[in-house]
Amino acid sequence: MASSMRSLFSDHSRYVESFRRFLNNSTEHQCMQEFLDKKLPGIIARIGDKKSEIKILSIGGGAGEIDLQILSKVQDQFPGVHINNEVVEPSAEQIAKYKEFVAKSSNLENIKFAWHKETSSEYENRVMENKELQKWDFIHMIQMLYYVKDIPATLKFFHSLLAPSAKILIVLVSGTSAWDKLWRKYGSRLPRDDLCQYITSTDVTQMLDKLEIKYECYDLLSTMDISDCFIDGNENGDLLWDFLTETCNFSTTAPPDLKAEIVKDLQEPQFSVRKDGKVLFNNSLSFIVVEA
Repeated sequence: MASSMRSLFSDHSRYVESFRRFLNNSTEHQCMQEFLDKKLPGIIARIGDKKSEIKILSIGGGAGEIDLQILSKVQDQFPGVHINNEVVEPSAEQIAKYKEFVAKSSNLENIKFAWHKETSSEYENRVMENKELQKWDFIHMIQMLYYVKDIPATLKFFHSLLAPSAKILIVLVSGTSAWDKLWRKYGSRLPRDDLCQYITSTDVTQMLDKLEIKYECYDLLSTMDISDCFIDGNENGDLLWDFLTETCNFSTTAPPDLKAEIVKDLQEPQFSVRKDGKVLFNNSLSFIVVEA
């Protein structure tokens, strides 16, 4: 690995921008929307049965766009029932955006919000030390398990917090996605960072099986348009390269042989499909629903 290569997480502003480009060029949010519209109502159908309050815990809630959609579905299912929504999010910037989003939103009168600026492990340590092991009716962990050091212990802990009929929703890249192939083939040649693990739904379901925790897994197709990655000097393409490889300025710092290999692979059928003149990377997502 060339010494000039460094993790994308070493440059926060570039990471944020590359992530924004990823969202703009992928169907990630549309894929999530499809799941929330078609599958979530059935999943949450019983979480609030005979309850005057529904307790929801968001782990890694980010800026709140998906959280508020989930809350809307819960409101539809249990009209008039009070909702206590607590958010665990380590980024102060994301929490500030979440609060702004809530302030601009309507129909939140029966929802109480609380934010905790901490990681999932910090949250776990805090509640264990303070013996605040309250039960939750719905816990969701969307695209955040990559940032957890001990995933089996995390899964076991949050499963222990479920009330009767409660569920955990875990969202992350599918084991059938091109991410899995990219990470397995090139992960050892890219700069690693303790902040992030290469993990897919296949790894998580294997962990749940070992823990003997019941779950169901749904896969939905999502793609990312990486056409700009093959245009030299294209700013959008360069930022997408950074996101794909988790490498800051990958296009200008990667060894030529490594870049040539990945450029070739990303255009192969096991990674991407060509459609309407575009190269679409397989960004498929898994939605794992864990039972109490």
